[in-house]
Amino acid sequence: MSALGTASLANAPEVSLRPQIRPQGPREPRATGAQTLIDTAKLGGDVSFAVVDPASGKVLEAMNGARGLPPASVTKALTALYALDVLGGDFRFETRLLATGPVKDGVLDGDLILAGGGDPTLDTDVFGDMVKRLKAAGVNRVTGRLRCWAGAVPFVRAIDPSQPDHVGYNPSISGLNLNFNRVHFEWKRKGQTYDVTMEARTKRYRPAVRAARMDISNRKGPVYVYSDGGDHDQWSVARRALGNGGARWLPVRYPHTYATEVFARLAEVNDISLTAGKPIKSLPDAPMLVSHKSAPLTDILQDMLKFSTNLTAELVGMTASLRRRGRRTGLAVSAREMSTWAQTELGMKNARLADHSGLSDASRLTAVDLAKALARFGKSEMLKPILKPITLRDKNGSPNKGHPIQVAAKTGTLYFVSSLAGYATTPKGKDLAFAIFTANDDLRAKVDSKNDTRPQGSKSWNTRSKRLQQQLIERWSTLYG
Repeated sequence: MSALGTASLANAPEVSLRPQIRPQGPREPRATGAQTLIDTAKLGGDVSFAVVDPASGKVLEAMNGARGLPPASVTKALTALYALDVLGGDFRFETRLLATGPVKDGVLDGDLILAGGGDPTLDTDVFGDMVKRLKAAGVNRVTGRLRCWAGAVPFVRAIDPSQPDHVGYNPSISGLNLNFNRVHFEWKRKGQTYDVTMEARTKRYRPAVRAARMDISNRKGPVYVYSDGGDHDQWSVARRALGNGGARWLPVRYPHTYATEVFARLAEVNDISLTAGKPIKSLPDAPMLVSHKSAPLTDILQDMLKFSTNLTAELVGMTASLRRRGRRTGLAVSAREMSTWAQTELGMKNARLADHSGLSDASRLTAVDLAKALARFGKSEMLKPILKPITLRDKNGSPNKGHPIQVAAKTGTLYFVSSLAGYATTPKGKDLAFAIFTANDDLRAKVDSKNDTRPQGSKSWNTRSKRLQQQLIERWSTLYG
C-alpha cells in the first residue's frame, strides 16, 4: 500500500543526517506518514481512506481509496443524504385513525382503523395522546373492531437475519412501528422465583402486553431462545442468567399485533370500549378522526445519526425509495434503489448497498466515493449540522473536549470492522471531508454471527482502529489545515 499525494513523507527521517542550508520561506509541516500509522495500528486486513477539500473538490490524500469495504453504520450518513434529497427536510410521517362508519352519540358504528405511515418514532406516549384526542372527538364506543393497517412499507421480519434473535437493534420493519419495535423485559427475584414483566414502556405509560411473552427455563444455555407463537413472540430465558434482577429490550416480530394491543389497552384506560381485531391488507377510503404527524425529517435524522438507530434508517430509506419509484419496495430492492441514486446523483459508481443502516456486512462503499460525496454536500451544509460531534482524545486516551480539531462524523462498527466519515475543521478553520474504512475479513470469518458473545480480540482491535482514525485526522490537519 502507498499513500497517494504524500508518498515523499512516508519514510522521512526524523532529523537531518548532517547540517544543510535551509531555503528561506515557510516550512512544510511535519506529519507522521500514513503507512507508518497503519503499520503501528496492526489491524491486518484492509485500511482505506480519502480526504477531500470541500472548497475545491480535490482529493488531498487517499490510500486504497477505490477499495470497496463494509461501511457499517457509516451507511446511515448516506441514507440521511438520500432521504433529505428525495423527501426534503420538512417531510413528516403521518399516523391516522380512520372510521369506517358514522359517529353518533359517542358511538362509532363501524371499525376504527389505526393506519400506520411508516413512522419510526411512534411510541406508547404518542398512542396515549391519540387515544385522548379520539375521546375528545366524541368516541366512547366502537361497535366494530380496532384494526391496523401496516402496508405503508413491506413487512420485514428482521433487518439482518444473521444476527442473534434477541438483539434489540435488529427488529422487524413494518408500516406500523411502536417503541422502535422493541418490548421491555424486566425481571425481579421473588424468593425462589421471579416476577417477570413484558411491557410497552415509555416515560408516561407501561402497559403489559401479550404480543411478546416470556418463560423461565432451567436449561444451562443459551440465555435466550425465541420461537414463533403464531400470533405472538414466545421467548424463554435461562434462569441461571437472571441473577437478582435486571431489564433489557427485546425485538418485536409481530409489530402490528403489538401496536394494536397497546392502543386497545390505552383506549380501555380512557373508557373507550373497543375490541382489537385482525389487521387489514388494504386501506379503505374512510374519513379521518385523528392524525399524528412526526417531527420534521431533519430532526428524525439527527437522532438517527446520534443514536445510530437501525430501524429509523431502514424506514426513512424505504420511504424515500417509495417516493422515487412510486411504489412500495422491499428492503433489498430499496437498498439497490439507494445505490442507484448514489451512483447517478453523487457519482459514487462503486456504491453497493444491502440495506440503509449498515447492519449487513454485505454492503460496499469506497472511501474516495464517499469523501467526494461528503465534500459536495459540505458546501450546502445539508449533512454536517445533523452529524454527531466526535470528541477526539488526548495522549492518555481520555476524551479531550478542548481538542483544537473539531469533528462531526458518523461512526460504524461491526466485529473487526470500524469506519468513520464526516467533516473535520482544523484549528485554522479549514474544513475537510473524509472517509476511513478498516476491516479484517480473516478475523470476521471466524465470528459466529448468531452468538452474542464478543469475539476474542475484537475490543482491542476496535480501539486500535479508532486510534488510527484520530491519528489520520490529526495528520490531515497538520498537512492541509
